[in-house]
Amino acid sequence: MTTRTGKVTCDLSISADGYSAGPRQTEDRPFGDDGGDGWGGTLHAWMFDTPEENRAELDRINAAAAFIMGRNMFGPVRGEWDRPWNGWWGDNPPFHGPVFVLTHHPRDPQPMDGGTTYHFVTDGIESALKRARDAAGDGDVSIHGGATTINQYLAAGLVDELRLHIVPLTLGAGTRLFDGVPALKLEQVESRAASSVTHVTYRVLD
Repeated sequence: MTTRTGKVTCDLSISADGYSAGPRQTEDRPFGDDGGDGWGGTLHAWMFDTPEENRAELDRINAAAAFIMGRNMFGPVRGEWDRPWNGWWGDNPPFHGPVFVLTHHPRDPQPMDGGTTYHFVTDGIESALKRARDAAGDGDVSIHGGATTINQYLAAGLVDELRLHIVPLTLGAGTRLFDGVPALKLEQVESRAASSVTHVTYRVLD
């Protein structure tokens, strides 16, 4: 029997009260009202404003061999694919590998520059994970979010490692990590404070 060495990981930026996006999300502001301007808002300013300070975490986020994301993280198009959309990240996304997008609406795979190909999965989270694991081989599979997708995988007991990037603000409303997730036992294995974010890694225990 083959033993896999890769992990299933999740990376997510959240507010101090656990929200990964504020209310009133729009196409121009996919993370909603989180107190900041621009595409990434305040929750993701640490990625863009101080990238060198957070280089280790940024490199680790995209070091997986395959990726999973929800339809809402991929883009704002809802329902049938009635207009062209190839993700928020432009022609050369940062993944450089296979990305499996959860959706209810079939779509042909979309290859991008730099080695990224989006695959659209219509038969659930376990099917997406199986395909990602097959593609990753012995490498890690990263569930990139958003929180609703991560919550489904946590609730199903399919996550090995949870990496949270905690930004010092509260939102009070929006999309929240752990909503609908049964009680979990977590082991803290690493933490590091930067100027505008604290990075904490938990192992999800059985």
